[in-house]
Amino acid sequence: MTVFDVLESEVRSYCRSWPVVFDTASGSHLTDVDGKTYLDFFAGAGALNYGHNPPALKRPLIEYLERDGITHGLDMYTTAKGDFLRAFDELVLRPRGLDYKVQFPGPTGANTVESALKLARKITGRESVINFTNAFHGMTLGALSVTGNSMKRGGAGIPLVHATPMPFDNYFDGTQPDFLWFEKLLGDAGSGLNEPAAVIVETVQGEGGINPARAEWLRGLSDLCQRHGMLLIVDDVQMGVGRTGPFFSFEIAGIQPDIVCLSKSISGYGLPMALTLIKPEHDQWVPGEHNGTFRGHNPAFVTATAALREFWADDTLERSTIAKGERVEQYLTEMAAVSQAVELTPKGRGLARGLAFGQPELASKVCAAAFERGLLMETSGPSDEVMKIMPPLTIGDGELEEGLDIVTDAVRAVTEGVSA
Repeated sequence: MTVFDVLESEVRSYCRSWPVVFDTASGSHLTDVDGKTYLDFFAGAGALNYGHNPPALKRPLIEYLERDGITHGLDMYTTAKGDFLRAFDELVLRPRGLDYKVQFPGPTGANTVESALKLARKITGRESVINFTNAFHGMTLGALSVTGNSMKRGGAGIPLVHATPMPFDNYFDGTQPDFLWFEKLLGDAGSGLNEPAAVIVETVQGEGGINPARAEWLRGLSDLCQRHGMLLIVDDVQMGVGRTGPFFSFEIAGIQPDIVCLSKSISGYGLPMALTLIKPEHDQWVPGEHNGTFRGHNPAFVTATAALREFWADDTLERSTIAKGERVEQYLTEMAAVSQAVELTPKGRGLARGLAFGQPELASKVCAAAFERGLLMETSGPSDEVMKIMPPLTIGDGELEEGLDIVTDAVRAVTEGVSA
């Protein structure tokens, strides 16, 4: 029995798939206490888009701590916060023609989702929120209410109300027009649908199975929201900060959401940090109406500023991510084409990629086989049927090829001899 088995709650999960004790990490690799190194196709569930301990972020952080820079500041004005806000405006908002106020709601993705839902209800005076099938928005009660996964919802212990799910893009495999059901309910006085305050959506569903929404579907959703007076909330917690190529995943559709949720890789270093971006006319908070003790984590501001200046001063990272994503797509497509006994379906966008298995239980087995070969991957989807590939965006071409070769070997090892 280890100290983890004795003292840590049974709720722990990732460590069950990777039963080693990790000690150090650099770039696209982690090393355990026995000296074995693993290639990382997990990237902290999207919190490490720039890899582990990137030097360009580590040095400013160390210097800030060594000079006794403020660590905890609630929402007080600090030099670190000011530097971040200026960099974010200069390198992210203005180049994209976006006008948002920035709220620091707390350190996690669930914090930004909760603030977005609360603010939408305050603005509109309505209670109901529309979410989508297979959505995942967090584990707190408000975020769970707009999450689709039945196991995670079941952990709430109480009814999850004031949210109504609608079909995500391609839910009916293209057999039904976009928003047929949604628009019908909105226009029918007898439908029983409460007038929605907002719609919350992921442009690529991560935990739901690496399901990408088409640009035209997103534009249609934005138009629908405008016509019916609903606010559009884009949850870019996992798919933002370059995961799909552009800084924001919704850029491909040319839309401007009313509220945007960011977390995970916004600090750039894996430090807890979240933002809620709000169109100025919607910034109707009363001072202190939504707050949190750790909404001013200054070391995260320092690394976030360094990350913006290092990776977003031009489009180099965006172009690289798109190119690497296309390479992964090619690999997965070729793998699916030669598979005879098992149905394999490539999915995703940018460096958020997945391979769906027609026999759902095989995805977890492939991830386990990959771990034995020195590669970290996880599954996603309602039945854990999707093998999920999310390496750091900064992964080298050689490292990417090495990982994809391991994936191919793991898939082959698991599917050989499997009958259709």
